[in-house]
Amino acid sequence: MMLLHASSIAREGDAVLLLGPPGSGKSDLVLRLLHSGWSLVADDQVALRAEAGELRPAAPPALAGLLEVRGLGLFGPLPTALSPVLRLVARLLPRAEIPRLPEPESWSAAGVSLPAIRLHPFDAAAPARLGLALDAALGRIPCRAGAFA
Repeated sequence: MMLLHASSIAREGDAVLLLGPPGSGKSDLVLRLLHSGWSLVADDQVALRAEAGELRPAAPPALAGLLEVRGLGLFGPLPTALSPVLRLVARLLPRAEIPRLPEPESWSAAGVSLPAIRLHPFDAAAPARLGLALDAALGRIPCRAGAFA
């Protein structure tokens, strides 16, 4: 098992790992995704376990169901996604570090390689972009040029 300073969110059993330093917008993006129908997996720390060639994110027991909302406090327990499969990694970065048409990237752990994207979490369209990226990573929507081409 690997413990990461990250957050994770899931939609219909498919999870996304949000990577970024403290204050980069992980919890803010999780909050907006929750209001778009996604489910919380973990906030602030994510425990990853490899299982049958897949990575499964979860919250450490002490943080299960908890979400930190800057300026308001710690909320929960909230309903969480149980045993989702990690499908995509989003590196949260300043807008200036997001290329217009990126080259495909990947992220690996425990011998499992996953597609990775760069995302500015504070953009109004960040939740929609993340959903589109997850659909592309799952092969549901073709990408002609960019991160999944």
